[in-house]
Amino acid sequence: MDVERAGQGLNSVFLKSLRRKPYAMNIRATIQSGLTMIGPVIAIAAMGVPVATAQVEDGDARNEQIWLTAHNVERDEFGVAPLVWNAQLAREARHWANQLATENRLRHASVQERDGRGENLWMGTAGYFSADQMIGHFADEKQFFRPGQFPSVSTTGNWADVGHYTQIVWADTREVGCAKVQNARFDVLVCRYWPAGNILGVPIVPARSR
Repeated sequence: MDVERAGQGLNSVFLKSLRRKPYAMNIRATIQSGLTMIGPVIAIAAMGVPVATAQVEDGDARNEQIWLTAHNVERDEFGVAPLVWNAQLAREARHWANQLATENRLRHASVQERDGRGENLWMGTAGYFSADQMIGHFADEKQFFRPGQFPSVSTTGNWADVGHYTQIVWADTREVGCAKVQNARFDVLVCRYWPAGNILGVPIVPARSR
């Protein structure tokens, strides 16, 4: 998510982090105003685990419809137009996911590196989470969402607690492309959006509340 698109601070969600149990984490989007980043990008180190060569997932093609549908279920509920799949965004997402899997951490690409596109990131135990569950972790943030002018859109007082969700349902966003890459221990999911959401000062309100 962006604001310029919005910034991505740290939003780690550990589902089951004890010992060998599977876990997942997200990284919050970064807030930007115009083209100026106003929030730090915080990288999440993935437990310091040595990385094997990252493997690009050949199965992304069968997941693309699942990822797109999961996004559009949330958008339909929110009352905004559905997204369409953008193969170029998916290729860019795959490139960045491969980079993150190699580094074994989550960090957002700079605004320049992603050419102003929005970005959601997720990491979880390899092979444990379905394509639908990955997007579901973003969507779960809606429990903290409140209608308002971005970034005053979270009941917690921290927009980063809902930033993945608001990017998914951002009304002006029209296209999405996602890709997953796996390393020795983790699946890394990157989703790119155009136009990017989470713009400072822009209202975000469900259609039923307008």
